[in-house]
Amino acid sequence: MPQLWFRFLDKLETVNSSKVFQILIVSVIVISALSIGVKTHNLPLNLLAFIGILDVAITVFFVVEIIIRFLAVNDSRQFFKSGWNIFDTVIVIGSLVPAGGSGVLLARLLRVFRVLRLVSMIPELRLLINALLKAIPQMGYIALLMFVIFYIYGAVGSIIFDKINPELWGDVSISMLTLFRIATFEDWTDVMYETMEVFPLSWLFYLSFIFLTAFVFLNMMVGTVLDVMSQEHEKIRAETHGESIEGGEPASRAQIDALNRELGEIKRLIASIDKKQ
Repeated sequence: MPQLWFRFLDKLETVNSSKVFQILIVSVIVISALSIGVKTHNLPLNLLAFIGILDVAITVFFVVEIIIRFLAVNDSRQFFKSGWNIFDTVIVIGSLVPAGGSGVLLARLLRVFRVLRLVSMIPELRLLINALLKAIPQMGYIALLMFVIFYIYGAVGSIIFDKINPELWGDVSISMLTLFRIATFEDWTDVMYETMEVFPLSWLFYLSFIFLTAFVFLNMMVGTVLDVMSQEHEKIRAETHGESIEGGEPASRAQIDALNRELGEIKRLIASIDKKQ
């Protein structure tokens, strides 16, 4: 009996690691997403009934799929050490909420989140999300600095432009909302020209603010994400090629090339010494 069970687990592991199974999962996720979108349209009752049956079938498939993935892992505790496995499990359990009664809205919302399983199934998307999550702490400091700049400019704007247009510059909070509108370039020239009629040099206020927020801070955000993404790519490349990670960071290609050159020089020196002897 134990041998049969272990053979069964080996087959599940083979199924779980097969490309066909992975493609099937992605296909079902896409079908699930399309069925959710179709439900938002006015459809005949027959088609709605078919989509309901399809939704049940998709839910059953996801339950079976998560069970296969769980059993395919040798250590069950190892399965839940992965954040992506926990995420998939929560989404699948959420899909089991009955769609009838008072929980119909909750059930529909939880089924919408099944589309997010594409992120956990596609490695490239997982890489992007992992990079984004790791970049959040650094981006938090940039966001804090942006808030300080918003607050300073909001206070200055409420002091200078309050009498021109109280709806836009009445207090610091309203001024910061106006500045957010300016930072997103939403009809910001109308706001600027209005204040320039009273203060002709007020364009300096707007251009300096746009330069800081739209150019400096935005590029800092992008640079932070790209830096973390490059580190993640380098880490995956090092793991794929079996390269050593020193100090917790993967060796760069330049370091590896330099090490290969040094090894080549050492070999040439050894060969020249052998010839002399």
